[in-house]
Amino acid sequence: MNNPIYDTLSPQDALELEQVARLIYESRENRRRVLAAAGAEDEQALLSRITDGSVDEHPAYEHYLAARILADTHEAARTMVGARLAEVNRR
Repeated sequence: MNNPIYDTLSPQDALELEQVARLIYESRENRRRVLAAAGAEDEQALLSRITDGSVDEHPAYEHYLAARILADTHEAARTMVGARLAEVNRR
């Protein structure tokens, strides 16, 4: 399948962006799985449930940390893609 976003990119740039796009997808989906396993919609909801004692601290806190790391990774990768596309488009 030909994706027009890659048409103007060098093969090296296209490969890099494709790999980062994969990281974006995987971090988002894994965050969803972690939160679902903990029975929470988002990290803040899970942390609130931990602090009010409605869920056991272990393993809920580990789920919270994993979800935060995945959310941070997702955001960093999205920022990187934006910056790389801006850089490539300036060439």
